[in-house]
Amino acid sequence: MFITANDLVIRPFEEKDADAFAAAVGESMSTVGVWMPWCVAGYSADDARSWFDLCAWNLQAKEAYDVGVFCAGSGMLLGGVAINQINREHGFGNIGYWVRQSQQKKGIAPRAALAIARFGFSELKLTRLEIVAVENNVPSRRVAEKVGAIFECVARNRLVLFGKPRDAAVYSLVP
Repeated sequence: MFITANDLVIRPFEEKDADAFAAAVGESMSTVGVWMPWCVAGYSADDARSWFDLCAWNLQAKEAYDVGVFCAGSGMLLGGVAINQINREHGFGNIGYWVRQSQQKKGIAPRAALAIARFGFSELKLTRLEIVAVENNVPSRRVAEKVGAIFECVARNRLVLFGKPRDAAVYSLVP
């Protein structure tokens, strides 16, 4: 899987990305870490390699597509984007995204989300993609709105964040 979207390259993580991933996590705890429990102090390159191994296994099994977002010019790791929680029987999955703190508010998440949505519709033949964000995760909800996802509802106890069930906004994209 390799996607180019203007100034972005979206591709599977590689061993060589581990230090950059750990650095991105380290700088992003006050923004990404609020919403992503894995984004914690002490996240290491070994933690990243373990994550990359799981991502590679899921890609091989075609169960999830958790990949990196990189700057096409510099190669800098900007964040990650995914289609996961795929339900093949009903043709849908979830889109998730995160952008390292130093690169936030530059339109990276919407561009990456749109690119992976196109992949989901054209290559995976999905007919629905959902973006599900904790109700008060305003940055994630703004991304959903920027990509044209339709707000459908606030679903009660839809996500568990830091061990606590939370209400979440559900958005959808269809081809």
